[in-house]
Amino acid sequence: MATLTVRGLRLHYVAPPGSDPRAPALLFLHGSGGTHRNWMPQVRHFAPAYRAVALDLPGHGASEGDGAESIAAYRDWVEAFMDAAGMEQAFLVGHSMGGAIALAFALKVPARLGGVGLVGTGARLRVHPSILEGLRSEPEQAAGLLSEWAYASSSGAELPAQGKKELLKGSLAVLEKDFRACDAFDVMKEVDRIRIPAVVVCGAEDRLTPVKYAQYLHDRIPGALLAVIPGAGHMVMLEKPDEVNRALAACLDRP
Repeated sequence: MATLTVRGLRLHYVAPPGSDPRAPALLFLHGSGGTHRNWMPQVRHFAPAYRAVALDLPGHGASEGDGAESIAAYRDWVEAFMDAAGMEQAFLVGHSMGGAIALAFALKVPARLGGVGLVGTGARLRVHPSILEGLRSEPEQAAGLLSEWAYASSSGAELPAQGKKELLKGSLAVLEKDFRACDAFDVMKEVDRIRIPAVVVCGAEDRLTPVKYAQYLHDRIPGALLAVIPGAGHMVMLEKPDEVNRALAACLDRP
Protein backbone atom coordinates (compact mmCIF):
# COMPACT_ATOMS: atom_id res chain seq x y z
CA MET A 1 0.00 0.00 0.00
CA ALA A 2 1.37 3.42 -0.95
CA THR A 3 0.23 6.62 0.71
CA LEU A 4 1.04 10.31 0.55
CA THR A 5 0.03 13.00 3.01
CA VAL A 6 -1.93 15.59 1.06
CA ARG A 7 -3.39 18.66 2.75
CA GLY A 8 -3.30 16.84 6.08
CA LEU A 9 -4.90 13.58 4.89
CA ARG A 10 -3.25 10.31 3.99
CA LEU A 11 -4.32 9.42 0.46
CA HIS A 12 -3.84 5.90 -0.85
CA TYR A 13 -2.77 5.12 -4.38
CA VAL A 14 -1.54 2.16 -6.38
CA ALA A 15 1.39 2.04 -8.78
CA PRO A 16 3.10 -1.14 -10.02
CA PRO A 17 6.35 -2.04 -8.20
CA GLY A 18 9.37 -0.52 -9.84
CA SER A 19 7.45 2.30 -11.53
CA ASP A 20 9.89 4.88 -12.83
CA PRO A 21 9.02 8.32 -11.37
CA ARG A 22 10.72 9.86 -14.42
CA ALA A 23 8.34 8.17 -16.88
CA PRO A 24 5.37 10.16 -18.22
CA ALA A 25 2.65 10.19 -15.58
CA LEU A 26 -0.71 8.56 -16.25
CA LEU A 27 -3.12 9.27 -13.40
CA PHE A 28 -6.43 7.38 -13.12
CA LEU A 29 -9.47 8.74 -11.25
CA HIS A 30 -12.42 6.54 -10.26
CA GLY A 31 -16.10 7.50 -10.25
CA SER A 32 -18.71 7.95 -7.52
CA GLY A 33 -18.19 5.49 -4.68
CA GLY A 34 -15.32 3.85 -6.57
CA THR A 35 -11.71 3.07 -5.72
CA HIS A 36 -8.41 2.48 -7.47
CA ARG A 37 -9.54 -1.09 -8.13
CA ASN A 38 -11.72 0.15 -10.98
CA TRP A 39 -8.52 0.88 -12.93
CA MET A 40 -6.24 -2.08 -12.21
CA PRO A 41 -6.39 -3.56 -15.75
CA GLN A 42 -5.21 -0.21 -17.11
CA VAL A 43 -2.53 0.39 -14.47
CA ARG A 44 -0.99 -3.02 -15.14
CA HIS A 45 -1.17 -2.54 -18.90
CA PHE A 46 0.50 0.86 -19.14
CA ALA A 47 3.33 0.28 -16.66
CA PRO A 48 6.29 0.52 -16.87
CA ALA A 49 6.25 2.64 -20.06
CA TYR A 50 4.21 5.14 -18.03
CA ARG A 51 4.19 6.06 -14.39
CA ALA A 52 0.68 4.61 -14.07
CA VAL A 53 -1.04 5.59 -10.82
CA ALA A 54 -4.61 4.94 -9.63
CA LEU A 55 -5.73 7.17 -6.77
CA ASP A 56 -8.29 6.61 -4.03
CA LEU A 57 -9.92 10.04 -3.75
CA PRO A 58 -10.49 11.38 -0.20
CA GLY A 59 -13.02 9.25 1.67
CA HIS A 60 -12.74 6.36 -0.81
CA GLY A 61 -10.95 3.03 -0.56
CA ALA A 62 -8.07 3.31 1.90
CA SER A 63 -7.82 7.12 1.75
CA GLU A 64 -8.69 9.26 4.74
CA GLY A 65 -11.35 11.96 4.60
CA ASP A 66 -15.07 12.44 4.09
CA GLY A 67 -15.23 12.97 0.34
CA ALA A 68 -15.82 16.40 -1.17
CA GLU A 69 -18.83 18.59 -1.74
CA SER A 70 -18.15 19.47 -5.38
CA ILE A 71 -16.27 18.43 -8.49
CA ALA A 72 -14.15 21.59 -8.14
CA ALA A 73 -13.12 20.51 -4.63
CA TYR A 74 -12.12 17.07 -5.90
CA ARG A 75 -10.16 18.75 -8.71
CA ASP A 76 -8.18 20.71 -6.12
CA TRP A 77 -7.42 17.49 -4.22
CA VAL A 78 -6.10 15.89 -7.40
CA GLU A 79 -3.85 18.86 -8.11
CA ALA A 80 -2.55 18.74 -4.53
CA PHE A 81 -1.88 15.01 -4.91
CA MET A 82 0.09 15.67 -8.08
CA ASP A 83 2.16 18.24 -6.18
CA ALA A 84 2.86 15.79 -3.37
CA ALA A 85 3.73 13.01 -5.84
CA GLY A 86 6.11 15.21 -7.81
CA MET A 87 3.96 15.08 -10.95
CA GLU A 88 4.59 18.32 -12.78
CA GLN A 89 2.32 17.11 -15.56
CA ALA A 90 0.09 14.07 -16.12
CA PHE A 91 -2.26 12.51 -18.63
CA LEU A 92 -5.44 12.40 -16.55
CA VAL A 93 -7.93 9.57 -17.12
CA GLY A 94 -11.26 9.76 -15.31
CA HIS A 95 -14.34 7.56 -15.20
CA SER A 96 -17.80 9.08 -14.63
CA MET A 97 -17.27 11.49 -11.69
CA GLY A 98 -13.52 11.09 -12.31
CA GLY A 99 -14.13 12.24 -15.89
CA ALA A 100 -15.91 15.32 -14.57
CA ILE A 101 -12.87 16.02 -12.39
CA ALA A 102 -10.62 15.64 -15.43
CA LEU A 103 -12.79 18.09 -17.42
CA ALA A 104 -12.74 20.61 -14.56
CA PHE A 105 -8.96 20.22 -14.30
CA ALA A 106 -8.49 20.73 -18.06
CA LEU A 107 -10.55 23.91 -17.90
CA LYS A 108 -8.70 25.35 -14.90
CA VAL A 109 -5.05 24.30 -15.25
CA PRO A 110 -4.53 22.77 -18.72
CA ALA A 111 -0.77 23.38 -18.60
CA ARG A 112 -0.45 20.58 -16.04
CA LEU A 113 -2.07 18.02 -18.32
CA GLY A 114 -0.60 16.17 -21.26
CA GLY A 115 -4.14 15.16 -22.18
CA VAL A 116 -7.36 13.67 -20.84
CA GLY A 117 -9.10 10.34 -21.12
CA LEU A 118 -12.83 10.79 -20.55
CA VAL A 119 -14.43 7.41 -19.85
CA GLY A 120 -18.16 6.92 -19.26
CA THR A 121 -18.69 10.57 -18.45
CA GLY A 122 -20.29 13.78 -19.65
CA ALA A 123 -20.19 17.54 -19.60
CA ARG A 124 -23.23 17.37 -17.33
CA LEU A 125 -24.01 14.52 -14.91
CA ARG A 126 -27.54 14.85 -13.63
CA VAL A 127 -28.58 12.24 -11.04
CA HIS A 128 -32.18 11.08 -10.75
CA PRO A 129 -33.68 12.07 -7.37
CA SER A 130 -34.80 8.46 -6.80
CA ILE A 131 -31.15 7.39 -6.61
CA LEU A 132 -30.36 9.92 -3.90
CA GLU A 133 -33.51 9.02 -1.97
CA GLY A 134 -32.80 5.31 -2.36
CA LEU A 135 -29.31 5.66 -0.90
CA ARG A 136 -30.89 7.06 2.26
CA SER A 137 -33.94 4.82 2.62
CA GLU A 138 -32.88 1.49 1.01
CA PRO A 139 -29.10 1.64 0.52
CA GLU A 140 -28.59 -2.05 -0.26
CA GLN A 141 -31.37 -2.03 -2.83
CA ALA A 142 -30.09 1.22 -4.37
CA ALA A 143 -26.54 -0.16 -4.59
CA GLY A 144 -27.85 -3.28 -6.29
CA LEU A 145 -29.83 -1.24 -8.82
CA LEU A 146 -26.87 1.03 -9.56
CA SER A 147 -24.63 -1.98 -10.09
CA GLU A 148 -27.19 -3.58 -12.39
CA TRP A 149 -27.43 -0.39 -14.47
CA ALA A 150 -23.65 -0.05 -14.60
CA TYR A 151 -22.98 -3.16 -16.70
CA ALA A 152 -24.10 -4.41 -20.09
CA SER A 153 -26.47 -7.37 -20.05
CA SER A 154 -23.81 -9.45 -21.82
CA SER A 155 -21.38 -8.94 -18.92
CA GLY A 156 -23.13 -11.63 -16.87
CA ALA A 157 -24.01 -11.62 -13.17
CA GLU A 158 -20.57 -11.73 -11.54
CA LEU A 159 -19.43 -8.18 -12.35
CA PRO A 160 -22.65 -6.48 -11.10
CA ALA A 161 -22.55 -8.58 -7.91
CA GLN A 162 -18.94 -7.56 -7.31
CA GLY A 163 -19.83 -3.95 -8.10
CA LYS A 164 -22.57 -3.99 -5.45
CA LYS A 165 -20.14 -5.38 -2.87
CA GLU A 166 -17.63 -2.65 -3.68
CA LEU A 167 -20.24 0.11 -3.31
CA LEU A 168 -21.44 -1.23 0.05
CA LYS A 169 -17.85 -1.50 1.34
CA GLY A 170 -17.51 2.26 1.15
CA SER A 171 -19.22 5.07 3.00
CA LEU A 172 -22.80 5.63 1.86
CA ALA A 173 -22.55 9.22 3.07
CA VAL A 174 -19.56 9.77 0.77
CA LEU A 175 -21.38 8.04 -2.09
CA GLU A 176 -24.32 10.40 -1.66
CA LYS A 177 -21.94 13.38 -1.61
CA ASP A 178 -20.40 12.11 -4.84
CA PHE A 179 -23.76 11.90 -6.56
CA ARG A 180 -24.75 15.36 -5.35
CA ALA A 181 -21.45 16.75 -6.65
CA CYS A 182 -22.15 15.10 -10.01
CA ASP A 183 -25.71 16.40 -10.07
CA ALA A 184 -24.45 19.98 -9.70
CA PHE A 185 -21.74 19.59 -12.36
CA ASP A 186 -22.32 21.32 -15.70
CA VAL A 187 -19.63 22.49 -18.13
CA MET A 188 -21.66 22.03 -21.31
CA LYS A 189 -21.00 25.61 -22.39
CA GLU A 190 -17.29 25.46 -21.53
CA VAL A 191 -15.87 22.22 -22.93
CA ASP A 192 -15.12 23.78 -26.32
CA ARG A 193 -12.35 25.74 -24.55
CA ILE A 194 -10.35 22.56 -23.96
CA ARG A 195 -7.29 22.55 -26.21
CA ILE A 196 -5.32 19.51 -25.06
CA PRO A 197 -5.33 15.97 -26.50
CA ALA A 198 -8.49 14.11 -25.51
CA VAL A 199 -10.06 10.72 -26.03
CA VAL A 200 -13.69 10.01 -25.16
CA VAL A 201 -14.61 6.39 -24.38
CA CYS A 202 -18.10 5.02 -23.82
CA GLY A 203 -19.74 1.62 -23.63
CA ALA A 204 -22.35 1.23 -26.35
CA GLU A 205 -24.83 -0.03 -23.72
CA ASP A 206 -24.07 2.60 -21.06
CA ARG A 207 -27.35 3.45 -19.31
CA LEU A 208 -25.89 5.92 -16.80
CA THR A 209 -23.87 8.14 -19.14
CA PRO A 210 -25.22 7.16 -22.57
CA VAL A 211 -23.44 7.45 -25.89
CA LYS A 212 -24.99 10.86 -26.59
CA TYR A 213 -22.94 12.25 -23.67
CA ALA A 214 -19.74 10.96 -25.25
CA GLN A 215 -20.75 12.26 -28.67
CA TYR A 216 -21.35 15.72 -27.19
CA LEU A 217 -17.82 15.79 -25.75
CA HIS A 218 -16.30 14.50 -28.97
CA ASP A 219 -18.14 17.09 -31.07
CA ARG A 220 -17.07 20.02 -28.89
CA ILE A 221 -13.50 19.26 -27.84
CA PRO A 222 -11.33 20.09 -30.86
CA GLY A 223 -9.44 17.05 -32.15
CA ALA A 224 -10.90 14.64 -29.60
CA LEU A 225 -10.92 10.94 -30.44
CA LEU A 226 -14.05 8.86 -29.81
CA ALA A 227 -14.31 5.14 -29.02
CA VAL A 228 -17.76 3.61 -28.54
CA ILE A 229 -17.17 0.04 -27.37
CA PRO A 230 -19.75 -2.66 -28.20
CA GLY A 231 -20.90 -5.06 -25.52
CA ALA A 232 -20.02 -2.74 -22.64
CA GLY A 233 -21.94 -0.55 -20.25
CA HIS A 234 -20.92 2.18 -17.80
CA MET A 235 -18.05 0.16 -16.27
CA VAL A 236 -16.47 -0.24 -19.68
CA MET A 237 -12.87 -0.28 -18.38
CA LEU A 238 -13.65 -3.46 -16.38
CA GLU A 239 -15.99 -5.02 -18.95
CA LYS A 240 -13.73 -4.47 -21.99
CA PRO A 241 -10.28 -3.58 -20.62
CA ASP A 242 -8.33 -4.40 -23.79
CA GLU A 243 -10.53 -2.17 -25.93
CA VAL A 244 -10.27 0.68 -23.43
CA ASN A 245 -6.49 0.27 -23.28
CA ARG A 246 -6.30 0.53 -27.06
CA ALA A 247 -8.45 3.65 -27.10
CA LEU A 248 -6.29 5.35 -24.47
CA ALA A 249 -3.08 4.29 -26.24
CA ALA A 250 -4.32 5.83 -29.49
CA CYS A 251 -4.44 9.22 -27.78
CA LEU A 252 -1.22 8.75 -25.82
CA ASP A 253 0.61 7.86 -29.03
CA ARG A 254 -0.53 10.94 -30.92
CA PRO A 255 2.25 13.45 -31.67
